[in-house]
Amino acid sequence: MDNSGKEAEAMALLAEAERKVKNSQSFFSGLFGGSSKIEEACEIYARAANMFKMAKNWSAAGNAFCQAAQLHLQLQSKHDAATCFVDAGNAFKKADPQEEASEAINCLMRAIEIYTDMGRFTIAAKHHISIAEIYETELVDIEKAIAHYEQSADYYKGEESNSSANKCLLKVAGYAAQLEQYQKAIDIYEQVGTNAMDSPLLKYSAKDYFFKAALCHFCIDMLNAKLAVQKYEELFPAFSDSRECKLMKKLLDAHEEQNVDSYTEAVKEYDAISRLDQWLTTMLLRIKKTIQGDEEDLR
Repeated sequence: MDNSGKEAEAMALLAEAERKVKNSQSFFSGLFGGSSKIEEACEIYARAANMFKMAKNWSAAGNAFCQAAQLHLQLQSKHDAATCFVDAGNAFKKADPQEEASEAINCLMRAIEIYTDMGRFTIAAKHHISIAEIYETELVDIEKAIAHYEQSADYYKGEESNSSANKCLLKVAGYAAQLEQYQKAIDIYEQVGTNAMDSPLLKYSAKDYFFKAALCHFCIDMLNAKLAVQKYEELFPAFSDSRECKLMKKLLDAHEEQNVDSYTEAVKEYDAISRLDQWLTTMLLRIKKTIQGDEEDLR
């Protein structure tokens, strides 16, 4: 069946669902089981939504799932309502991202309200991440993305899902540093680094978090960075032997001597073995610009 056929079938299902809802509101239905008609309407709206999905009419699918969700709420079926709101949100996400992004967020927020009311915080946290990702990619509102990652981390922590909480917090730290909220980023990197240090599985990644914290210190002040590196070496002796720590010391020396060439050379050496990602490149460039007379690129 082609898409127009599926769409026509979906439209017919919508009309049928609307009729059921109208009939349920009549006086006689009120006496003789109006709620069973509402249940049938819920099911038909969901079938219509799935037909729209098959026809790739994501916006209409989202609206149909929303209708089903509202009826589930009428029937006090909270879990089913939340599921339909999530399905609606996912459909709106696939529609024109710019136009329907706020609709997707509204639906996911409705689902989150229901899940938190039911005490299902892990699921609520997952949907806060989905909203954060929409703000990151579609709406490019980093402040709001940070807020949703923070909320997600709070819920995960409350449920003792620390590794999931840390993933969200690291997103917050990365963005906070980009927005020059260095102290906020430092606090998170130090907290996550200290936790990782005590875990045999995560120990290796601790050096990366301390390195990022030290770079954030460096963006504030060179002396800050120097003291931070000493603190991290005492706290986590393995940090001393890492390439990240050695790079930090070279960068600090280059900055102290106001030597742009040796700064660039140290970064090039590091980059030849461990490729710099966008975040590290941004931070290292910011620090490099504080060396007098620097007009060059990083590499």
